[in-house]
Amino acid sequence: MTMEMITAAASGTWKLGDLEVNRIGFGAMRLTQDGAAFRADAAPSDRGRAIGVLRRAVELGVNHIDTAAFYFSPLRSANELINQALAPYPDDLVITTKVGPGRGPSGEWLPHATPEQLRGQVEENLRQLGRDHLDVVNLRVLGTDSIAERFGALARLRDAGLIRHLGISNVTPEHLAEAQAIAPVVCVQNQYGIGVRPEYDEFLRTCGEQGVAFVPFYAIAGTRREAGAGGTDSDEVLAVARAHGASAVQVRLAWTLHRGPHVLAIPGTGNPDHLVANVAAGALRLSEDELAVLDRLHRGEARA
Repeated sequence: MTMEMITAAASGTWKLGDLEVNRIGFGAMRLTQDGAAFRADAAPSDRGRAIGVLRRAVELGVNHIDTAAFYFSPLRSANELINQALAPYPDDLVITTKVGPGRGPSGEWLPHATPEQLRGQVEENLRQLGRDHLDVVNLRVLGTDSIAERFGALARLRDAGLIRHLGISNVTPEHLAEAQAIAPVVCVQNQYGIGVRPEYDEFLRTCGEQGVAFVPFYAIAGTRREAGAGGTDSDEVLAVARAHGASAVQVRLAWTLHRGPHVLAIPGTGNPDHLVANVAAGALRLSEDELAVLDRLHRGEARA
């Protein structure tokens, strides 16, 4: 089977509340610019290409798109690209967004939203996406302070019908417990990948035990974060890739999905060929021996 024939269904499914999604999704952060995200001088992406990538993603069975109103570059907004490309939206498409951070018109980062400001951020996402409610909203967190007031504000918007389900992002296990005491949490988005944040291994397992999706961001880019994939990969990852006739990026995505049935992937790209390869990674099955090697690499243990 060629990569072009592999759809997101090969990755299996998980439910975000009552919304079933394929475990390979799509992250919209990289859609709006060429090069690193969030740079004030970033070159805007080609609009037609970005729209084509979104439509191709849906053709390939992607029904979970992660976005945010603060994903924008000069002339481009991820939410508005999604709206233009995909509205009227397919019935099974789940769009997840996040609130908390904000950026000014010139791209500068603003202080995180107060509880009172969160409604405005939710309404801006609704406007840009052309929706009357948001499927999933993640509260993006900085630091370890209590999130009760801000998460409570989102829970009230959920009760008002503006939001269907709630999640949290960049959080600790204590944040999850605090949020769960206020309203159900359907997903946790944290930075995670091979060799990145192994201290979250137990948190990932805890999410699975509670039926909460764990959604890593920067699973491909790792410590390069907004800059995206690049540089050289480890011998272990490259050896597994050669054994499967796959790329190192595909191995990293496959390892992520092997961490548990509740683990989702949201790789982002503005490149249509990379999109096809990312979706195909959902069909890559790693052996127990390969997983053991990659797990040791993840934990920073020396090779035997």
